[in-house]
Amino acid sequence: MARNRTRGFTLLEVMIVVVIVGVLAAIALPAYQSQVRKSNRSAAQRYMMDVANREEQYLGSMRSYTSAVDSTGLSLAAPAELSSLYTFAIDVNNACCGPTPNWRITATAASSQLTDGNLTLDSRGTKTPTDKW
Repeated sequence: MARNRTRGFTLLEVMIVVVIVGVLAAIALPAYQSQVRKSNRSAAQRYMMDVANREEQYLGSMRSYTSAVDSTGLSLAAPAELSSLYTFAIDVNNACCGPTPNWRITATAASSQLTDGNLTLDSRGTKTPTDKW
């Protein structure tokens, strides 16, 4: 008489697979989150460089810088995906008789970017923190 053999996985085999998947997830998830943070930082830097270019164009046509990024100034709103991750501000010094006019763009981190920190770019091209640029 032939015996019917049942096929399948034992509990031990299933538990080994669960442990392996858990270890891989523990390694992959932090690396993935780090890459997402770097990608968001890169997008913020690109936006800040666009704002810097627009500031120089604005200076050429209006003879001063503007702190307004909206339609009254540079007409360059931050992309929607960055609005929840960074708050952008422009500090302008249009002194008439002192040093030359200058500006500084600050991207203040929020939400998941808090661990990455803030970014600044000024009219002299100084980018801080230097290790993030």
